[in-house]
Amino acid sequence: MKLITPVEITPLEQPIGIRNHMAFIGSCFADNIGMRMRQSGLAALVNPFGVLFNPQSILQVLTQDPTCRHLYFEDDDHRWHCWLLDSQFSATSFEACKSAFLSARGKLFSWNPDVLIITLGTNRYYERIDTKLIVGNCHKQPMSEFVEKNMTLAQCVATLETICQLFSRARIIFTVSPYRYAKYGMHENQLSKATLLLAIHELQQKYPKQVSYFPAYEIQLDELRDYRFYAPEMLHPSQQAIDYIWERFAERYLDETTRRYLYDYEPIRKALAHRPEDPQSPAYLRFREQTQRQLGELMAKYNLEL
Repeated sequence: MKLITPVEITPLEQPIGIRNHMAFIGSCFADNIGMRMRQSGLAALVNPFGVLFNPQSILQVLTQDPTCRHLYFEDDDHRWHCWLLDSQFSATSFEACKSAFLSARGKLFSWNPDVLIITLGTNRYYERIDTKLIVGNCHKQPMSEFVEKNMTLAQCVATLETICQLFSRARIIFTVSPYRYAKYGMHENQLSKATLLLAIHELQQKYPKQVSYFPAYEIQLDELRDYRFYAPEMLHPSQQAIDYIWERFAERYLDETTRRYLYDYEPIRKALAHRPEDPQSPAYLRFREQTQRQLGELMAKYNLEL
């Protein structure tokens, strides 16, 4: 009996291998999939600038000069923030905030990814009224200081094409976040997602060797079309949905060696994540020693570094 309509996923012409350097940028869904890679011991750099939702904000963090003073502001509590970055980069001084941005930028470009996975959430962005700066985070400042805008299809294509050119040596996988922006209205949310999907499709046609699309959004809507696959607020995918989409990604986009490695690594990953009541007990220390030995053996088997 067939209870779902599976989403067809075209395998990558060159699957992701165990030694590829991957970078994940974009919405919280990039965190979800990227962290699964990193927790499995693979070379994955996950959202080095924090969560970003739209193409313009992603391009800004890649191209703006981090030393420009107008990118930063001091709030009433004397904390400094960068308009382009997540609040995790906020600091007690301008220099510290700027340094955090410089460090994140340097880390991404020195990482020099073979595979770049970009998860887009929306075509909407916020622009400062005073400076016309497109922000990645409003940092809880009054909304009267911003204007909300929609990127057109042409703007999305041009912005994403520039990003592709910045990483010309990398294979780029686009995904669209399954998160539903209910605050726009459901119809407007669909229009936003459709704009992103059309832009990605244009890039696929123009750069078939470099650009591919993983249908996370379609899997959530078509294969997992039950509200039990959503978080309690009914907007984000549930952990079960994320795990399912991860499995679909792995089975179609990772090569056989990498999938076998992940299978072997899974019991070790669970062991490393175990949190005992008494971390100093002899039994737990023996357990940790055994786990570390198994990890070393696995890394040697696949010729990987710890």
